[in-house]
Amino acid sequence: MLILRSDKNFLTRILGTIGEFIIFNYAIFTHLTRIKKRSTEILRQMKRIGYDSLLLISVTSAFTGLVTSVQASYQTSGYIPKSLIGVLVGKSTMIELAPVLTALVLSGKVGASIAAEIGTMKVSEQLDALETMAIDPYDYIYLPRLLAGLLMVPLLTVYSNFIGIFSAFFLSVFKYGINAYSFFTNMREHFLASDLWGGLVKALFFGLIITSVGCFAGSKTRGGAEGVGKVATLTVVYSSILILITDFLVAALLFGEIK
Repeated sequence: MLILRSDKNFLTRILGTIGEFIIFNYAIFTHLTRIKKRSTEILRQMKRIGYDSLLLISVTSAFTGLVTSVQASYQTSGYIPKSLIGVLVGKSTMIELAPVLTALVLSGKVGASIAAEIGTMKVSEQLDALETMAIDPYDYIYLPRLLAGLLMVPLLTVYSNFIGIFSAFFLSVFKYGINAYSFFTNMREHFLASDLWGGLVKALFFGLIITSVGCFAGSKTRGGAEGVGKVATLTVVYSSILILITDFLVAALLFGEIK
C-alpha cells in the first residue's frame, strides 16, 4: 500500500507540474500584444541566443558534417556510388542532425543560462520586487526570451545546415575524390522542400522548449545558490528529453509514420 500510495503521489506531482507548465506558457502568450513595447529586450535576447552562439554552433556543425561524410562513405561503400554521398549528407543534415544537435547544444548553453539567471532573480526576490512595482514578469522577463528562442533557433539551424553540408563537401572532395559538381547536382536533384521545412518546424518547437523550460524552471527556484545550480541542471536534462520526444513526434507526423 505504501508503494502504491507513493506511486500515486509521484504521478500526481508529475501531472501537476505538466499542468503548471502549460498554464505558465499560456500566460506568456497572452502578453503577445506587448511585443512592440519589449522590442529592445527581444533584440537583446536574440543577440544573446543567436549571435553569441555562432562560434559554438560553427564548431559543432563543422565536425558533424565531417563525421557524416565519413560515416556515409563507410556505410554505403559497395552499395551505392560515392557521388550520392551528397544526397545522404544533405537529407540527414537538414532533417535530423542540424535541428537536433543545434537544439541540444543550445539547451546546455542557453537553457541553463536562462534558468540560472531567472533562478537568481527568484531567490534574491527580484521577481517579487518587479511585481511590487506593478511590472509583470511574464511580460518583462519571460516573453522576450521565449520569442527570441522561437526566432533564433530556426535561424541557427539554417546556419548549421550551411556549415555542416559544406564541411562534408570539402572532406568528400579532398579525401574521397568525389566530383564537386556531382556532389551538389545530385543533392539538388533529390532535394525536397519538405526536407528543409521539416527540420525548421522541429527547430521552432525546440526553440520553444529550450526557452520555456528555462523560464519555468527558473521561476520555481528555491533554496539559494544550491537551488539555482539544481534548476540549471534540471533544465538541461528535461529540455534534452523533451527535444528528443518532440523530434520523434514531429518527424512521425511530417514524414508519414503516423497515419
